[in-house]
Formats: sequence, C-alpha cells, structure tokens
Amino acid sequence: MMIVVRSLLFNAAFYVSIIIQMIVFTPIYFLMPRKKAWMVPKNWALSNLWLQKLIVGTDYSIEGLENIPEGAYICAPKHQSFWDVFAFLPRLDDPVMILKRELMWIPLFGWYVAKMRMIPVDRGTRTKALRSITQGAKEAIAQGRQILIYPEGTRRPPGAPPQYKYGIAHIYAELGLPVVPIAHNAGLYWPRRKFRRYPGTIRCRVLPPIEAGLDKETFFKRLIEVTEAACDELLLEAARDENPPPMPPTAIQRLKELGFEPPRPSK
Repeated sequence: MMIVVRSLLFNAAFYVSIIIQMIVFTPIYFLMPRKKAWMVPKNWALSNLWLQKLIVGTDYSIEGLENIPEGAYICAPKHQSFWDVFAFLPRLDDPVMILKRELMWIPLFGWYVAKMRMIPVDRGTRTKALRSITQGAKEAIAQGRQILIYPEGTRRPPGAPPQYKYGIAHIYAELGLPVVPIAHNAGLYWPRRKFRRYPGTIRCRVLPPIEAGLDKETFFKRLIEVTEAACDELLLEAARDENPPPMPPTAIQRLKELGFEPPRPSK
C-alpha cells in the first residue's frame, strides 16, 4: 500500500515541479545563451532525482564516469524507462538529442527543444530520416557537442531480448566518433507504462568507449554484446539485493537463463 501512496505522491510532485520550474525559469532560459541555458533542464533533472529519493526511496549510482571522453562523441544509453531520458543530462556537457519531430509541436516543450537545437526526425522514411540525423549530427559535433541516441529506439523492459536498430551503425560510420554505451537497470524501479515507483538503488554503468573506425557489423555486434552483458550483471545485482524490486516477466525469464532463480513476482 505504501508503494502506491509514495508513487502517487511522487508522480504528483514530478508534474507540479515541471509546471513550477517552467513558470519560474522560462524567462531566464530563453534569455540566456544556448549553452548556459542548459542549467535549467539540468537543474530539472537533478530535482527529479532528489524527489524520487526523498519520496520513493530510490537512489542511484553511476560507475565508470572516467570513461566519458571530452568533446564530441556518441552517447548510447540503454532505454528502459523515462528515468534514463533525463538522469544522464547533468553528466553531459552539451548534448544533442535525436527525437521525433512531433515533439517539436508541443507548446512550450517544443520551444525548449528548439532552443537547444536538438535533431527532429520524421520517422516516415528511413532513408530520409538517416540523412536528416547525419546532417544534424555533423553540425552538432562541429561545435563539440555529444550525440545522445538510444540504440533500440524505444523503451524495452528489463531482461527483454535486445532489439537494436541498425541506424546507429550508419551514424557511427558517418560521424567517425567513438561510442560510449551506458547500461543500467532503471526499468526495475521506474517501469515503463506504469505509475508505480519502487525503492532501491538504480545501478548505471558507463562502459569504455567503442573506438571509431570499425566496420559497421563489427561495431554493431560489439555495442550489443557489451551493453547487454553489463545489463545482465546489473539485473543480477538487483535480484540479489536484500529487498529486490518486483521483477517483470522478461526479467524473470532472463534471470533463469543466467542461472539465477528470481523471487516470485508480486501480485
């Protein structure tokens, strides 16, 4: 019952915080130079992390921060939850996100995104979308920015079989940049399409960069292998906690494949 109450309180605080911060910081945000204006969304991200710890009891840890290079690179986090959309922003210098063009049409939010010169993509035509992404990314890296892209394109539940899109291999080859994979298990604590939030510690791991210059197939295979191996390790660590979060069916199945008998799913 307390999980439900805390989840409701956190969700309410999350949206109230967005509204208040937009009212307070919007004038500042649009008057500041673009790069300095990052302080507003980064502050929003940090406030979300603080609220989640205060209300729900969910903390987080990030290993491997020394693997983050300076300047331009491709940042490739695992995508399990809305949590990973904002949680890494404070750790990135000047990221540029690749997002659906339709998001640009949302009042105020779209204006925020436009200010940061993100890369909107029309997903209707794959070839046209890749061309648009590549062009926008080249302009961004010329300014030393980091390209933030989710290789699977959409949120996947913890333990689910990977479904990486080959587009990242194309972007990697075109840009000639190293790729920094990020593994985590946030989907156990902030599940997709659910309102419940669970206490515990979200574990994240920044992996060593995959060097530029590999052929597409070699790069694509390595990205999947290193990211999924790290995600498996983090899933096992969560399952071995004294009070593990509820495991979705995909996580239970994956744990069994890894030789671990997980706790029964909560009713």
